[in-house]
Amino acid sequence: MTGLTVAGETRAASAVGSMRRFTSRRVTWIPVLAAVTILLLLLVGAQLYFGNFFTPRVLSSLLLDNAYLLILAVGMTFVILTGGIDLSVGAVMAFTGMLGASLLRDGLPTAVVIPLMLAIGAGMGLAVGVLVHYFDVQPFIASLAAMFAARGLAFMVSLSSIKVEDPAILWLQSTRLQVAPGSWYITPTGILALLVVLVGALVLHFTRFGRTIYAIGGSEQSARLMGLPVVRTKILAYVVSGVCAGLAGVVFTAYTGASYPLNGIGTELDTIAAVVIGGTLLTGGSGFVVGSMIGVFVYGTIKTVISFLGADQSWTRISIGALLLLFVVVQRIIVARSAAQRR
Repeated sequence: MTGLTVAGETRAASAVGSMRRFTSRRVTWIPVLAAVTILLLLLVGAQLYFGNFFTPRVLSSLLLDNAYLLILAVGMTFVILTGGIDLSVGAVMAFTGMLGASLLRDGLPTAVVIPLMLAIGAGMGLAVGVLVHYFDVQPFIASLAAMFAARGLAFMVSLSSIKVEDPAILWLQSTRLQVAPGSWYITPTGILALLVVLVGALVLHFTRFGRTIYAIGGSEQSARLMGLPVVRTKILAYVVSGVCAGLAGVVFTAYTGASYPLNGIGTELDTIAAVVIGGTLLTGGSGFVVGSMIGVFVYGTIKTVISFLGADQSWTRISIGALLLLFVVVQRIIVARSAAQRR
């Protein structure tokens, strides 16, 4: 009996040890799984309450309405993974949208305008990266300065709204592609957003650039000692965020059918919240583009539920703020446990 007891205890201890090793290796996925759980609870709860929430029309519109935010979240994920922040994305989206709408109104072809919008976004991101790494400006201050600059440039283009009548831009949003029997559909803007997610995920996990981003976020000093191109990679992370902001300017302009210099106010905070809710650590080094996508869908679902309730949209901010606080606390617990295990 004693031998059996000892053997049982040994197997139990081995199982516990295996579980702990599995958990420690997969600890970075815990916030993502938490976001997925919250998203499912929101969808199921809304369906039980309203009875008509879980429908192809409503679920398809989640991607349609949040495609621009999803693109911004991918770029923001790259920056936050390095331990940085980019507060300029909403203003850059507005500026590129205003400039693009103005140029289209003046008769420039779409094939010229869209690459120009992306190039301007990349240039704004490059400026932030240079300020951070060559002038030793804190990312918060550098991106804040870029935010003010981009917003001012948007007002310089026009103080009023510019309507977009270009067929190619409007086609991106107005086209409904049936993806399944019934009312399931996707728009070109949705396809574009999903492609950005796919490319972002592949770059982060299967390229040297992506692995260097994770290494910098984990420990910049260690990354330097390993001979990794830290400066170039961090600057490129801001360039990626800028390009995503320029592309979001295209998508948001197609979504609204017009550009306005006040577009995107507060969008940078929504983007950061979605990325954090999706499991990316604000300290850098841990997170996934797929998690950021889940975070965007959580944000979009909350916004849709509040619209169904007929409540003021300020409740969206309150709900997102509460979730953000919850996930920051979860992240702190995970970081503390990881540090304890390393000791």
